[in-house]
Amino acid sequence: MSLDIFSAFIIGLLGSGHCLAMCGGITTMLTSAIDKPANLPKNNNNSLGEIPVKDISSPQRCAPQTSRLNLVLFYHLGRIGSYCLIGAIVGFTGSIAARNIGLPLTGLRLVAAIFLILLGLYIGQWLLWLNKIEALGKGLWAYLSPLAKHVIPVDNRRKALGLGGLWGWLPCGLVYSTLTWALASGSSLTGATIMLFFGLGTLPALITLSLGISSIKKLLVNQVFRKAMAISLIGYGIYTFIVAYQQTF
Repeated sequence: MSLDIFSAFIIGLLGSGHCLAMCGGITTMLTSAIDKPANLPKNNNNSLGEIPVKDISSPQRCAPQTSRLNLVLFYHLGRIGSYCLIGAIVGFTGSIAARNIGLPLTGLRLVAAIFLILLGLYIGQWLLWLNKIEALGKGLWAYLSPLAKHVIPVDNRRKALGLGGLWGWLPCGLVYSTLTWALASGSSLTGATIMLFFGLGTLPALITLSLGISSIKKLLVNQVFRKAMAISLIGYGIYTFIVAYQQTF
């Protein structure tokens, strides 16, 4: 496994506490919709934007309880699939920039390292500049989010896959930071692979949340643990910046 791919997995793993805020709500609602046919409150704090929450738990079209994990897994399969697609596009863009513009990939690695440091500061709640980066994707998300009406209520694997595929485009500083690594890879295949391993890194937190393992959730949202993960990302970002700087200059 190359260093970039391993780094992407670590970013997903260390930043997975942030995923609970961005994707945890939809994962919980998928589970609730299957287990409890009753309508959910409209004002759930789940970061769903314009998606109508109440339709997810329609009592007439709920899936059996035994398929809970099945639907959750297909949702994450769709989400990670979108990450791979975006990673391939960004990686291809990096390769075009390197060939036609002469932009050195080592220079892009410097940018990736800076974003990793910013991500650590963001997760630690010390500097929230990535909020401005997330805002760049809100225009596209406003266009895509209404498509959710075609996959809600989630009562089969196809709809779970579709909702996950849509959710992969949700504006997220964690995703955008990792995409800089895909950009620096200079390859569509490597870019897709980097985002694949990033997505796999986020899985433990979200899957355990789906299974109701509250101890994992408490650990991930614990302030001490969160700060420790943030410091780890900052330290790794500084290290990669130094390495990239030495290769560039």
